[in-house]
Amino acid sequence: MTNSILPLFLGGLILFIFSISQLSAALEGFFAGKAKVYIDRFTNNVWRSLLAGILATALMGSSSAVIIITIVLINAKGLSFRNSMGIILGANIGTTVSSQLIALDISSYAVIPMALGLVILIFFKQKPQETYGRALFYFGLLFFGLFVMEESVMPLRESEFFITQLTQIDESAFKGVWVGGLMTLLIQSSSATVGIAILLGKQGLIEASGGIAIMLGAELGTCSDTLLATIKGSRAALRAGVFHLTFNLLSISVGLLFFDYLLQLIYLVSKSSEMSQLIANGHVIFNILGVLMILPFIPFFEKLLNRIIPNKIVQ
Repeated sequence: MTNSILPLFLGGLILFIFSISQLSAALEGFFAGKAKVYIDRFTNNVWRSLLAGILATALMGSSSAVIIITIVLINAKGLSFRNSMGIILGANIGTTVSSQLIALDISSYAVIPMALGLVILIFFKQKPQETYGRALFYFGLLFFGLFVMEESVMPLRESEFFITQLTQIDESAFKGVWVGGLMTLLIQSSSATVGIAILLGKQGLIEASGGIAIMLGAELGTCSDTLLATIKGSRAALRAGVFHLTFNLLSISVGLLFFDYLLQLIYLVSKSSEMSQLIANGHVIFNILGVLMILPFIPFFEKLLNRIIPNKIVQ
């Protein structure tokens, strides 16, 4: 049984990650210029920066891409460190749109956008039609990869060993966080990690507690991309990367400290018995609460990081 499950699951995962990167690249090529304009225009205060981060991430489908664009703008001195903090917080909310889409039971219809996108790519070679076709095709391929993974893990419901291993994640939030963080570091996609958690929940292989714990770990693992983007950048860009890491560390720590209360809130707000939707809603609730927790302390974090990472003294 394992011999047939592993190739299918890995194949679906490869399709999923590849589709995310290609879809992000297509949307980034289409929206990046606009995103830079809007980020530059609508980031004169933290609240507007927060909204810009939410919208840009929802449109581009990648919080890492938005935060990396933000770091580029900081290096180009087109954005202040203070206002970048709002964008980073907004990106963490905007990224939850993808988890809501994954929770919807639309993977079996993935062939429709794939087919439409392929037709557009065949008959239209000029932009923006070509971009629309590419985005549609990879959007469908993303959910087709999810469908392949979903079908591959169905036999695992009969595996006592696999269920025993997943039960340990349900029983230990810390173990779930480590699993989610390690998965994200290995596959370099927090969306894929959260998607796998939602998928396992949909198949009844993990409870909400295990799915939420894996999601918390994914939030930490996604910091690696943005920290790499700060290498050889300005001190202000480095401060932005450290702020992103600090925000995630603090919100995850508080989430673990009040984990049972977080679960109760998710069940209360969701009003749904579907495990996949509970995990997706938990992603939204956790990130919104984390942003609300940090927002009042932005001036404090700005002063602290300015002191810890000061500008270089020009001699």
